[in-house]
Amino acid sequence: MKQAVQLIYFNAGGGHRSAALALQEVIAQTHPDWSVSLVNLFEVIDSDRYYQRLTGFAPEDLYNLRLKRGWTRGLSTELKLFQAMIRLSLPKLKKKMQSFWRSSEPDLVVSLVPNFNKVMYEALKDELPKVPFVTVLTDLADNPPHFWIEPGQGQYIICGTEFAASQAGASGYDAQSIIKTSGMILRPSFYRRQCTDRAARFAEMGLDPDLPTGLIMFGGHGSNEMLKIAKELANRQLILVAGHNTTLAEKIQAQAATAKHWVMGFTQDIDQVMQMSDYFVGKPGPGSLSEAVHMGLPVITFRNAATMPQERYNTVWVQENKLGKVISSVADLAAAVDDLLDELPLYRSHVEKMNNQAVFEVVAAFAHIMPARTVSAGGSHAASPMAPVKF
Repeated sequence: MKQAVQLIYFNAGGGHRSAALALQEVIAQTHPDWSVSLVNLFEVIDSDRYYQRLTGFAPEDLYNLRLKRGWTRGLSTELKLFQAMIRLSLPKLKKKMQSFWRSSEPDLVVSLVPNFNKVMYEALKDELPKVPFVTVLTDLADNPPHFWIEPGQGQYIICGTEFAASQAGASGYDAQSIIKTSGMILRPSFYRRQCTDRAARFAEMGLDPDLPTGLIMFGGHGSNEMLKIAKELANRQLILVAGHNTTLAEKIQAQAATAKHWVMGFTQDIDQVMQMSDYFVGKPGPGSLSEAVHMGLPVITFRNAATMPQERYNTVWVQENKLGKVISSVADLAAAVDDLLDELPLYRSHVEKMNNQAVFEVVAAFAHIMPARTVSAGGSHAASPMAPVKF
């Protein structure tokens, strides 16, 4: 019988599901003896759509709408209220998770989501105490308390930075429970670089292959900040990715009628678009920053009052590794682009030092963590004790 791995995600933002899909693809290639299930957490804990009937929105949809509109101020306070609601609902949520795991009987549970790890860990421990629980941070750092890392739990924590690993250590996890990888999880397509004819592609797009080209991207739902950026960089050659936001794409296109700006919607081939670009401009999301750096692009990103609390450390990561510029507003962008291009070879040298192999390292860690499947007389899974995992 195949060993059953559950990857827990939700659709708030795109990074959690993207990481789950990336892991699923690598597991299919390297461990065909595993059976992988992608589990949307909200479909388990809110199966009766109570939240949606109460508010008119699915939890993920409301969050994504806020990202799309740029309504990110005040999220720190809202996060605390949300976490308080989770704690108040803990018994009810645990019962739902226990029932789910009683019927599905996984051999390994992997959380790719924040905020709910205490609920999930305690429910799994009560229902299937021998099944390992792993939290994989899809952020470069935790945003304590009660975000990614819950103190004192007997689980594994997989961290993509030294800083996140130090946070886990400070929360009481021992060395054998903390697994450090070389970065954030990226889709395998980012490691299969295709030969791109830049001159031919740029000719199709009406762009000049000899001009430095900036890639402007604010996640899968875009951002109205892109309109300001297109105006501020009207004299620069840009590729602007509006994602699923077709209205935004149309507005940028209308505004950029006389500029060297190519506007596109959502694409699965963003790795190829990055190959054609020279630098990246966007919000400090862990996924987009990591993708850009992996594809050799120095970055320009923003830190201000609207920066989401879980993404603030990402700007520190950019600065500490000298991967690009961190600015406070679009008004500073033109000067930042000029400075970046003046020292482009230096920034590229820093970017090229980053060697992110996280998606493969995480799957290798699962192989060390997951016990051989055995069934006890009572029908529950038996497992070996936790053992250290090193790379």
